[in-house]
Amino acid sequence: MDRHFLHPLFLPSSLVVFTGGEDPDTLTHGPARVLLKALKAQPFEGRVTHLDTEMTGTLGDLAITRADLALIALPHERIAAALEIAGRIRCRAALVLSSNLPQSSCQELHEIARRHDLHLLGPNSLGFQRPHEKLNASLAGRLAAPGPLALVSQSGALTASMLDWAARNGVGFSNVISLGANTAVDLPQVLDFLAHDAATQSILVYLEGIQNARRFMSTLRAAAYAKPVVVMKAGRKPAGSRVALTHSAAIVGSDDVFEAALRRAGVVRVRTFTQMFSAAKCLASRYRPTGRGLAIITNGGGPAVLAADHANEMGLNVVTLGQTLRDELAPSLPAGATLDGVIDLSEEAGPEHYRAALLACARDPAVNGLLVLHAPKPEGDPDAIAQVVCETLSRVAKPVLTSWMGEESVRDARILLNDRSIPTFRTPESAVDAFHNIASFYQNQQLLQQTPPPLSSLLVPDAEGARLLIEGVLAERRKVLTEMESKALLAAFHIPVTRTMRARDANEAMLIASQLGYPVALKIDSPDISHKSDVNGVILNLRSASAVRDACQDMLSTVARALPQARIHGVTVQPMSGKRHGREVYIGMTTDDPFGPVITFGAGGTMIELIADRSMELPPLNQFLAHRLIERSRIAEMLGAWRGLPAVQADAIEQVLLRVSEMVCALPQLREMDINPLIVDEDGVVAVDARIVIEHTASAMHGYDHLAILPYPASQEREWPMKGGDLYTIRPIRPDDADMLQAFTRNLSEESRYFRFASAMHELPARMLARYTLIDYDREMALVAVHVDKIPDDSAEGGVREVRQIIGVSRYITNPDQTSCEFSLVVSDAYKGQGLGSRLMLSIIEVARSRGLSEIDGLVLANNPNMLRLMRGLGFRVASFAEDPEFKLVSKPL
Repeated sequence: MDRHFLHPLFLPSSLVVFTGGEDPDTLTHGPARVLLKALKAQPFEGRVTHLDTEMTGTLGDLAITRADLALIALPHERIAAALEIAGRIRCRAALVLSSNLPQSSCQELHEIARRHDLHLLGPNSLGFQRPHEKLNASLAGRLAAPGPLALVSQSGALTASMLDWAARNGVGFSNVISLGANTAVDLPQVLDFLAHDAATQSILVYLEGIQNARRFMSTLRAAAYAKPVVVMKAGRKPAGSRVALTHSAAIVGSDDVFEAALRRAGVVRVRTFTQMFSAAKCLASRYRPTGRGLAIITNGGGPAVLAADHANEMGLNVVTLGQTLRDELAPSLPAGATLDGVIDLSEEAGPEHYRAALLACARDPAVNGLLVLHAPKPEGDPDAIAQVVCETLSRVAKPVLTSWMGEESVRDARILLNDRSIPTFRTPESAVDAFHNIASFYQNQQLLQQTPPPLSSLLVPDAEGARLLIEGVLAERRKVLTEMESKALLAAFHIPVTRTMRARDANEAMLIASQLGYPVALKIDSPDISHKSDVNGVILNLRSASAVRDACQDMLSTVARALPQARIHGVTVQPMSGKRHGREVYIGMTTDDPFGPVITFGAGGTMIELIADRSMELPPLNQFLAHRLIERSRIAEMLGAWRGLPAVQADAIEQVLLRVSEMVCALPQLREMDINPLIVDEDGVVAVDARIVIEHTASAMHGYDHLAILPYPASQEREWPMKGGDLYTIRPIRPDDADMLQAFTRNLSEESRYFRFASAMHELPARMLARYTLIDYDREMALVAVHVDKIPDDSAEGGVREVRQIIGVSRYITNPDQTSCEFSLVVSDAYKGQGLGSRLMLSIIEVARSRGLSEIDGLVLANNPNMLRLMRGLGFRVASFAEDPEFKLVSKPL
């Protein structure tokens, strides 16, 4: 039921070993020799059987050797035979330890594994370690120390380096998994296992690349919602050298997009593996910051200046204590102490001074974390100060990081701090980096919990009209929309645009300008010119007919000489925006490989590439995400009241971002988009110029296959009647349903909880609660039945208070074969007998069928007659479950 499908691989109870012998000293094949020495150095506690491809006998003779996991370390030509034997004796998983195996051989091994339904780690893998179980199935050296961290790496060489560093720094692991480039069991599957693994508290990932963005984001988000995930990503080069047709494509690099994807997944990104381990250590501490305010306590000005400068560079706020707290703290400190900015306790600082400063910072709501610095001083006592920090920690409900600078004189103090799990660093900058990581984690977790629908709550767009416009352009074998077509597309999604008309010559331009009203702007109209300003194709603030005539004639001749091959349809005429207090911003969209559409925001105008102010987010967006997207840009500081200008209407920008998100979701043909400039002032926004690039796209099976993050499936919401005339709603679950789901679980009877979870748990552990509420709607679905109770309450408006509660849940998770799924169902005891179970099951079956799945199955306790009766009534086949007679296997083709 809740046992993960990779359990036989990473938590085997028995092994079959193929190395060509049992004595490592007699083996000539290097990987086999290393593996056997690793297994013998700290013997695995389960059953171990040695086999060889050269052995004689029948498969019947080998039946007794069936094991969970086969370990294969053989020369290339013998690996396939060993894997075939492992499959035929019904091993459930295999690890192939090899290097430089040809691609054709890798494909052959993958096919053997698929044929025998066998989970294959490798080939060309360094293997894995499970220190708590004393299992070293790797070529990475001695078994790591046990601990709470899981390490997953796509590089064998880096895995070995990190293990060596960790051994010297006292870092322990729950799992160490080296994937390699050709493994069948891939990174998303491993992340899914680690999210479920009770021995793992934090996950560290070294990443070089991904193959399927949707699967990667799905499992990474689920894992990060359950426990902290820290990622180190290699390869920070910009996107390829293709010609950029829009500004967005020109300034967005592949690493920028990866950064945005990791941020949206709720993880922390680091640059070095020392930062990776320190971030994991900090995130495993008791408290997480809720902001970026850092208080710095020090006994020397120099270290504090280093820390403060680095904090400012990282975008953190160095907090000055409030005046009341400073007045209260000052009498407790040495005469030379200063409290303006950092808390410099002076060279005379002793343990009690540090204690007083720590407690004062704990009381200041602006302080989200504390950095305690200590520099060696003559006659100082670093050990006593460290002891005070440890003793005071229980009274400081905020993250505390330390930096005891020096070596010999502070060694014992560092050991003391480490023993109390207080993160300690050798330099102030490293400590600031660590706080930045955990502050980013909190902010990214807020992004992670957002599950926007494809359409916002704004006025419904004319999506069908937009599709017809795109189809018309593609029918002409064009990819770049003209300015007028681009603005028409924006207008279909209710984005304000300047009125624009095309003129074929100077006379038409004069007539149109007179109709629109002066001043006007002229722009060259050509599908072959990406950046009009570069060829003098834009002239602004024309205030008379003669000026329009002369400018139009000059523009047409100048552009024709500069680009004789370009198709020129004339010029466009539009009134100037008239926004006297306007700021120029841009909103864009580009398509990344592999993450798909990415929405960008930043400073606009003609200097866009030079300024390169860009913040980005993966769609779909909601207002929270749009607000954060604006907040991350440099131009955000200029959108408030600035240099005598009034603050702009920021929510108007957010609405345009939501509209662009709607466009991206509804129109998979979009490849690039520029709205530049978008002029915004205190009254609203207007798009002055726009350029859109489109391409043909394959028909999507589910409508949103082009997105890395599936939108919230709002279309699945349904309202149903209950007996007695009341109504309830069946809808997909959301992360903010966690409290309702926990209350629902607690209110179930012991029998209902046992029938659902096969255990007597009273409530869902935090890990399961996270796993059950933040889901990827592509590979699984959970439908909740929500009922609104109206409770008399004199303090509420109308004398009635509405209380929402979950009264039933149906769920399916796609099996590893990607063609079938496993379901679960539970209904509140107070609402049984209302047909709710049948409705939830029919609804979840409908979703599974629409996703193209071919079968739905589940396990039902044999002593649960009501559920078995319901299953038979819905057409499920009920059969015995070979692995556990206490359960029945129920299944239904879809």
